Amino acid sequence: MKKYQIIVKGRVQGVCFRDFTRRTANSLNILGIVKNLINGDVKVVAVANEDDMKKFISKLRIGPSMARVNDLEITNLDSTREYTDFKIVF
Repeated sequence: MKKYQIIVKGRVQGVCFRDFTRRTANSLNILGIVKNLINGDVKVVAVANEDDMKKFISKLRIGPSMARVNDLEITNLDSTREYTDFKIVF
């Protein structure tokens, strides 16, 4: 299993990006969280097998129709915290 922190940069708040991310994660059996950051970015922590993670990241690069994704900062994390589902965190 892969575990990544993904910081999504661009116009990604106020465009349903968190809900898009949750729905996409659920469709690919991704576990983790998504939350808005105070600086306007969106933070995702995702756990999945390599193939599903690649698909997930590809979808995040596009985002929902109203979003404009400029960049993804992807950091590999140690898989120390287990998630049971994918949640939007406030």
